[in-house]
Amino acid sequence: MKLNPLFIAIVAGFFILYMWYLKHSTEVISMRELLSVSIVVAKRGGQEVIAVKKEAELHAKSKGETREGANDPVTDGDMRSNQAMVFTLKKAFSNIRVISEEKENTLLDLSKEQDPDVALEEVVRRIKLDEKVLISDITVWLDPLDATQEYTENLLEYVTTMVCVAVKGKPVIGVIHQPFQQYTAWGWLNHGHSEDLKVASKSALKEDSLRHIIVSRSHAGKVEETAKKAFGNNIEVIPAGGAGFKTLQVIQGKADAYVHATLIKKWDICAGNAILETIGGNMSTLSGSLIDYSAFSNAKNEGGLLATLNYHDFYLKKLENIKV
Repeated sequence: MKLNPLFIAIVAGFFILYMWYLKHSTEVISMRELLSVSIVVAKRGGQEVIAVKKEAELHAKSKGETREGANDPVTDGDMRSNQAMVFTLKKAFSNIRVISEEKENTLLDLSKEQDPDVALEEVVRRIKLDEKVLISDITVWLDPLDATQEYTENLLEYVTTMVCVAVKGKPVIGVIHQPFQQYTAWGWLNHGHSEDLKVASKSALKEDSLRHIIVSRSHAGKVEETAKKAFGNNIEVIPAGGAGFKTLQVIQGKADAYVHATLIKKWDICAGNAILETIGGNMSTLSGSLIDYSAFSNAKNEGGLLATLNYHDFYLKKLENIKV
């Protein structure tokens, strides 16, 4: 019996694919190593963001407008940071699944990339126990430059680079790096957080206390109007840029709640979500639903956003009339 060469080729192709699947579906990686690499990734992206800023021309162009009509620019800083972050991550974990705000069109040549440190001293000192996870359960969300608009306006305190590791859709590792402040915050759920993460102490909830609500400069929507109706005169609305920056303000106690009422992308919020969860805070949609960060979920979070360190249910109730 003579076998058809095409049939043989098809069978061989399926066999190769099956063997590849078996190999990668059972591959496990160290989460502590992945945390170390994530910190390196965020900082390398930050180096590119600073380098581009020092150059004479940002080459800013627009990706279009948001639903509110605000310009959504992309710069060389975004693209170079993205390349540095993706390449560094893939150098350490070549088979890991990555979702980034910017799309990398260049074929990855990792031969010249420096190996990232998989055992940073700050991680080894703070994190004593490791955890091994199937690589097929992991999705890494990257934001190579959060607050691009502010970056082009020289409002550099708002700028961050962010890395988030989700396991089966749940955010468990988050890194927020402020390149122009040379400050990095990180957290790993149920394991610990960066030593210099300034976490505000919990104070008693008083109905007549002044509330500090932080909102986006460019995506405020009707948050300010609704918040003032909910809290009356006992409210200060703080406009700020960058989801990473606003989440840090909540963590540090400079804002009681971060509220967003329009569409926001998951790479903007995943890292902050993971860090908040690590320190006992909360991030959810405005209806109180948890956000799914699995690889095949919609990258757009259209349910609004509420991030708090304390009293999450209280703010959900107060802000339930915000339209999203």
